[in-house]
Amino acid sequence: MTEQSPMQALWSTSLLDGGNGPYLEALYEAWLRDPASVPDEWRRYFDGLPQVDGVTQPDMPPSEVRAQFYRFESGKGPARTGSADARQADHERKQIRVLQLINAYRFRGHRHAKVDPLDRWEAPEIDELRLDAHDLSEADLDTVFHTGSLHGLGDATLREILDALQKTYCGSIGAEYMHIADTAEKRWLQNRMETPQAEPNLSAERRRWLLERLTAAEGIERYMHSKYVGQKRFSLEGGESLIPMLNELVERAGDQGAKEVVLGMAHRGRLNVLVNIFGKKPADLFQEFEGHEDDTLAAGDVKYHQGFSSDYMTNQGPVHLALGFNPSHLEIVNPVIEGSARSRQDRHDDRGGKVVLPILVHGDAAMAGQGVMQETLNLSQSRGYSTRGTVHVVINNQIGFTTSNKLDTRSSLYCTDVAKMINAPIFHVNGDDPEAVLLVTQIALDYRNQFHKDVVIDMVCYRRHGHNEADEPSATQPMMYRKIKALPTTRELYAKRLSEAGEVDGEQPDQMVQEYRDHMDAGDTVTPKIITDEDFVNELTVDWSPFIGNQWNDPCDTTVAAERLRELWSRQEELPEGFELHKRVAKIQADRGKMAAGALPIDWGFAEIMAYASLVTEGYGVRLSGQDSGRGTFFHRHAVLHNQADGSSYVPLRKLGDDQANFLIIDSLLSEEAVLAFEYGYSTADPRTMVIWEAQFGDFVNGAQVVIDQFISSGEAKWGRLCGLTLFLPHGQEGQGPEHSSARLERFLQLCAEQQPGDYNMQVCVPTTPAQAFHMIRRQMLRPYRKPLVVMTPKSLLRHKLATSSIDDLADGHFHTVISDTAELDPKKVRRVVICTGKVYYDLYTRRQEEEIDDIAIVRVEQLYPFPYTELGEVIAGFPNASEYVWCQEEPRNQGAWYHLKHRLERVLGEDNDLRYAGRAASPSPAVGYHSRHAKQQHALVVDALDIKE
Repeated sequence: MTEQSPMQALWSTSLLDGGNGPYLEALYEAWLRDPASVPDEWRRYFDGLPQVDGVTQPDMPPSEVRAQFYRFESGKGPARTGSADARQADHERKQIRVLQLINAYRFRGHRHAKVDPLDRWEAPEIDELRLDAHDLSEADLDTVFHTGSLHGLGDATLREILDALQKTYCGSIGAEYMHIADTAEKRWLQNRMETPQAEPNLSAERRRWLLERLTAAEGIERYMHSKYVGQKRFSLEGGESLIPMLNELVERAGDQGAKEVVLGMAHRGRLNVLVNIFGKKPADLFQEFEGHEDDTLAAGDVKYHQGFSSDYMTNQGPVHLALGFNPSHLEIVNPVIEGSARSRQDRHDDRGGKVVLPILVHGDAAMAGQGVMQETLNLSQSRGYSTRGTVHVVINNQIGFTTSNKLDTRSSLYCTDVAKMINAPIFHVNGDDPEAVLLVTQIALDYRNQFHKDVVIDMVCYRRHGHNEADEPSATQPMMYRKIKALPTTRELYAKRLSEAGEVDGEQPDQMVQEYRDHMDAGDTVTPKIITDEDFVNELTVDWSPFIGNQWNDPCDTTVAAERLRELWSRQEELPEGFELHKRVAKIQADRGKMAAGALPIDWGFAEIMAYASLVTEGYGVRLSGQDSGRGTFFHRHAVLHNQADGSSYVPLRKLGDDQANFLIIDSLLSEEAVLAFEYGYSTADPRTMVIWEAQFGDFVNGAQVVIDQFISSGEAKWGRLCGLTLFLPHGQEGQGPEHSSARLERFLQLCAEQQPGDYNMQVCVPTTPAQAFHMIRRQMLRPYRKPLVVMTPKSLLRHKLATSSIDDLADGHFHTVISDTAELDPKKVRRVVICTGKVYYDLYTRRQEEEIDDIAIVRVEQLYPFPYTELGEVIAGFPNASEYVWCQEEPRNQGAWYHLKHRLERVLGEDNDLRYAGRAASPSPAVGYHSRHAKQQHALVVDALDIKE
């Protein structure tokens, strides 16, 4: 027999997965009784099972084995043998079948749950839920069986067991949790679901509260619908139970110790949530409907993208509520909210996640369709990105824009199936049963706090209007909207239910409607328990006022005394006893010791490490993440050291002193979009931590273009959201092909603009020396100025013999936005000035030295935006007789900085000065794929720039 490969072995045994256990056991017992009763492939499988030598008796069915052990354990007599009384054996066999039936409902009951208020979901035939599939029949309904691990029942008749199972798993809640690997979690969920049989025990007062919240949810929508006819508001109508759900999450979280709740959601129901949860004054919202502009914002945004914050008084004290700003790119806000929540947790030292709760509200089509959803879920249990559990809420309208056919919407059964990848429990619940919604909300939050994991509530509801209020949904979904138009609202259904139960009188629901409308007319806050005292200051909030109104070029001392640098390095040299470094890393560490002593020139890795060391010992946190950040893609950083003896790791930058700020470096999962969005969210919540995202190669940043366009470059202009996020993007033409050469500098420059006169949206720098990197990093934190910083970082320059600095450059220097020619040229003799940025400088410098050219100066622009007009002008003025000016770049003409700097350079040089281009021709690709062709192109652009005749 040939040996199986590991993959073949996995395939051949995949049917033995634990989830198939009950099904496999039933087949096996059927085969034992009658081999012909099972399909041919299974008969062949069972026939081929290994036999024990010398054993000729047939195998005993597992149900009989368990029955005997059960009898022995329960003290009902000794274990029975195969000669036991036939009737008793039959009962014992059925006992096992009953336990299998209970398990089947736990696995598959959700398929029969009545969670669709439109009653459009057809319950499929599920064999495992039929009595006869378990050799049971109606004749057994009044037989008493032991219920095993079923909570809430002891010994009970089969009829009682079935009733409990159907109430628990086939009512208004469809629970999916048996896919979870952890047994303790499953048992906890079974207890919470089965003990109340999915029916909450609510007081009359609590039910009236539910009705009041539904009245508020419906009331604002009807008010806006009549007051602002035809205007887009992305109504919550059909999903009003979201409001009591969110109220319960805030209240219950506060009672369990939460101090902050961070919420992310798209536009559906956002205005409703702003008014009824966050306490935004209706009058302020109405001003936005009526065209009021916020003059403090450069661009502003539509009302259903706006964020908000407020403070809510719970029984255990105030809870700060934060609603994240959100663009129309569905689900992209998810990792942003997770980053903001993690930042707050880190700031509060909230390692258990009890103080800060993240909540994400999704649409059904977007949750299944947007890839960033999977990326965000993948962050949830990773060390650097976990928020100790998120409550996910799906407003399941059963439609995405105009797409509702299940053959088109997704390939999975449920829109929430993606969450199974992280073993999250999923509760499908009928949105028209607010009591069921309340119950799953309580279970979901308690699960999150108990196990520190994500949980999903899929609130199945509908969309009473079209995608927006000006749309006509009946044109594409005539049958769905015929049902919707005939359906009473959730509030009306619940009011009727309470009235029939005698818990509200006939006029009370209408009185609630009128009272809410009166509050809306008054324009006051309509959310109970929102703190309206203008003098109240939540101690957990961050004061961003010191970072407002400052300029990028405000003076800033970034120097660190040489003796202090040597002291900081000496602390990093101290390793745990027995810590064995890799020989190459040991050489790097030894060289860094020499750099600190002034015996070797400083390289990039040392300068960067020392910048971080100086910041964290001055009270600024540093958080650096990327796919190879600990070591560095190019083996240059080594902020994380690995013990070659036992595999343990050590981070010297975390051991600089007891009073240092946090230093966290993360080798991220293989994601650009979600990780970058996470880091953006983190940075918007903490101005005192330098947050850096590093691309493995700068080219890969285009996988996160939505984050750059919608948040990083425009978040302040649209929403007034400050952010000091830094991007490290390895960039440079080095013959590595189209996908490892360009961080797409041109795209960032295209997004650069003044938001107001003198107020720039972000910074773009291309440092060319270690000292420049050192001072740039420190400048980003030491200035009271928080704008995104995009850095084109080097690759080959990390070890280039000319790209070095001295310890004095760190101790006495500063960041130069422009670097004049450093060679010993006679300025008056210079006829041509070549202006460039980045790595090409060293190619130009080396060739000029080889050719012994002394009448061409090379000037480096190290900050491309905000453009340093004054600084460049002063440098250019130092060459009074120059008449030729060249912009030289490595990138193709239609890429890189040329088209974005040409007019700026001409402004500095003046109209009479000739400025021309030296570089690669325009190309649809960032680089060629052949090294020989790359070298030829690089040679040509250098020769052209230096006016060399060959």
